Amino acid sequence: TGSSDPYCIVKIDDEAIIRTATVWKTLSPFWGEEYEVQLQPNFHSISIYVMDEDALSRDDVIGKVCITRDMLVEHPKGYSGWKRLSEVDPDEEVQGEIHLRVEVLGSQGSRRLRCSVLEARDLARKDRNGASDPFVRLRYNGKTQESTVVKKSCYPRWNETFEFELAEPAGEKLCVEVWDWDLVGRNDFLGKVGFSVQGLEAAGQEEGWFRLRPDKSKPMENERRGSLGSLQLQVRLRDEMVLPSHCYQPLVQLLCQEVKSGRQDGQVHLVTLLDETTTAECRQEVAVNLVKLFLGQGLVKEFLDLLFELELAKPCEPNTLFRSNSLASKSMESFLKVTGMPYLHSVLGPTIARVFEEKKYVELDPGKVEI
Repeated sequence: TGSSDPYCIVKIDDEAIIRTATVWKTLSPFWGEEYEVQLQPNFHSISIYVMDEDALSRDDVIGKVCITRDMLVEHPKGYSGWKRLSEVDPDEEVQGEIHLRVEVLGSQGSRRLRCSVLEARDLARKDRNGASDPFVRLRYNGKTQESTVVKKSCYPRWNETFEFELAEPAGEKLCVEVWDWDLVGRNDFLGKVGFSVQGLEAAGQEEGWFRLRPDKSKPMENERRGSLGSLQLQVRLRDEMVLPSHCYQPLVQLLCQEVKSGRQDGQVHLVTLLDETTTAECRQEVAVNLVKLFLGQGLVKEFLDLLFELELAKPCEPNTLFRSNSLASKSMESFLKVTGMPYLHSVLGPTIARVFEEKKYVELDPGKVEI
């Protein structure tokens, strides 16, 4: 048709957390969507996949953009601009970790390399049932051994041990690969881990969780002719230091005492100082945190009452009361979101999810539809 129905999926370390809206029948979509997500301190990368929605078959991957944590650290004010989409290689789309114990046994002349394959977690989902059928393949010195297949699991447990005769000199690497077994077609690659046998000889034993890596030894295929397009984005990483709760108790007690006392004529209130000293950009975040604080203390009604009384007591024009960026307006908005959103999710969520998943089609008269 000469067009696509693009949408984006955002993944943090290959875990999908965001899906944008679909923009229909265009090659130059505009989303203008903004998200704020909580990240683990040890995350590695953010990947944005541009997809083409297909009603009759699996959605196609147009391309992706990958931004590493190091790139975001180098741009503290945010990483923005146009990024070219790169082609997606299925063998590079790996995720998860595997728990291994690798050791060198025996004395000089009769040494063995033993690898205990214990379990894996958070493996990629390659099958239509939302899981995989993983097994482990071990390669060393031209020999290959395989574990049993664990059906329909992304958190398999094997608890199997494999041994190889240690080659002299020990220059070969031990390669541990994880695959998804398929009855029809080729098996899907899930990731690999490599071990230097010389390093194992020095350490004697190595055990732990190892992050699965893509197969970089595969020869690069010729790049697709033409451009896949570009994606304009803006990403900012913000680190926040959270102290133990007891460090905030003096401030919490001071705020609660002020809210319980109510408005006092001639007194400077702490919430007024917060309103005047915070910028418009961060006032929403301040309001959300204050609402959550007083909800936890059972004083949210008293807090909102105090804010409204102080707002009404301001010597200003009536038309400027409760302006959209004031702390009172932001706090009321945050209160409705915090308390009302769970209710809406519980009441309307199942119905909306069912409507979205059914993807029903209806016949329309083209003469009565404006395209």
